[in-house]
Amino acid sequence: MTDPIAHVVIVGGGTAGWMTAAAAGRFLDDGQRRITLVESDAIGTVGVGEATIPSILNFNKLLGIDEAEFLRETKGSFKLGIEFAGWHRPDSGYFHPFGSFGRDIEGINFHQLWLKLRGQAGIGPIADYSPSTVAARAAAFGPPVGDPRSPLSGMAYAYHIDATLYAAFLRRRAEADGVARVEGRIVAVERADNGHVAAVVLDDGRRIAGDLFIDCSGFRSLLLGDTLGVGFEDWSHWLPCDRAIAVPSERTEPVLPYTRATAHVAGWQWRIPLQHRTGNGVVYCSRFIDDDAAERLLLSRLDSAPTAAPRRLSFTAGQRHRMWEGNVVAIGLSGGFLEPLESTSIHLIQQGISKLFALFPDRSFSTVERNEYNRQMADNYRSIRDFIILHYHATARDDSPFWDHVRTMDVPDSLTRKLDLFRHKGRVFRYEDELFAMPSWVAVLLGQGVDPVGHDPVADALDEERLAGALRQMRSATAAAVAALPSHGAVLMRLE
Repeated sequence: MTDPIAHVVIVGGGTAGWMTAAAAGRFLDDGQRRITLVESDAIGTVGVGEATIPSILNFNKLLGIDEAEFLRETKGSFKLGIEFAGWHRPDSGYFHPFGSFGRDIEGINFHQLWLKLRGQAGIGPIADYSPSTVAARAAAFGPPVGDPRSPLSGMAYAYHIDATLYAAFLRRRAEADGVARVEGRIVAVERADNGHVAAVVLDDGRRIAGDLFIDCSGFRSLLLGDTLGVGFEDWSHWLPCDRAIAVPSERTEPVLPYTRATAHVAGWQWRIPLQHRTGNGVVYCSRFIDDDAAERLLLSRLDSAPTAAPRRLSFTAGQRHRMWEGNVVAIGLSGGFLEPLESTSIHLIQQGISKLFALFPDRSFSTVERNEYNRQMADNYRSIRDFIILHYHATARDDSPFWDHVRTMDVPDSLTRKLDLFRHKGRVFRYEDELFAMPSWVAVLLGQGVDPVGHDPVADALDEERLAGALRQMRSATAAAVAALPSHGAVLMRLE
């Protein structure tokens, strides 16, 4: 017989806290279990994570969120992928699209067919076979279609959102579903005899006791790090960027359906178009450029006038050794941080929530459940870590000490294996529930200049002439299908 959790206490608001609260209010509140979120208006949130990946569609769908309402409430726009400028060489560029490239033939991965034929007339770059890439170039947008014969069936998308507005939107939904919000600053944490957290104490003396505590307190990691003493695994030797400066600027036209990440001498700059403004920021390594120089660089490269003062942030890439300890589960920045290069912050919040719900405990807090949660979350963080390292390490840039450092540094063995397999015959393998699928690895590996010396020999079993004809037809069909799509701006206007 189980001893059920009666009270879930979420410590901290922001995106992580209110995503957790909205999901808990919908799926954990059985009429017996209470859910409380504690936050202080006096404590700010990071609030710069405005780009997402397609998994957010699943989260919103599970919560019953209408897409048009969501985009209106968050001043959002659609996102088809990320444009990378200057990452392989200062004058280079490529696009990491959502969705697929072309269509597999006879069970052979499309990129292997393209590698076999890429030198032939009319085959063109692999980007021409990605409907999301072709649409992004044209500033057009359309959702994927259900007919597998259409090139548009290979599209996928996510959103650019105002993260502060998203948290406020989720707060309204969570409170409507019975989540109680308590305003106050936590000044003490009480421990039980077994070491678990028993309660948090607010600055006015109120005591909030609970059974399960979810730490959404941001970089401070109030419960998991400060109180329970779970250490931090520092990945800055692979991901040396440790600073960011964010600044909003005026809306620009057209509102492009993609994020832009532009490399610079000591890191990179983001550009995220929303309905009401443009989000901008610079990520950099303080060993190679000082804060003032980074801010000047950011402001000199804006596409429109800034609408607020720049905001500076410091961070260290890495993760807590365990994200579930005792009766505390860390979700979001309290459990780990990976820079926003591939827009994975909100996805990792989703993963933390979904895996907690899948392994939801009773008051015995089984070691088996805790260990499995920690294993799965660690695997998620590490696989994303490797994908981000790839962008820095696989480069031909030698124009600054920063790029010399990341180009020549040792990388994790798990990434070395992927690089070696791709360089040899373009092979990519996806392990367990890795976030990034084959098309993502192919796009970034090729874009970063990792050029396979060969292709999978199984592709040689197909008739080359017929295969080339099929690829040329795919390329032209993709162009024609995208040409019929409306502009991204026109789609956004329909939401108003």
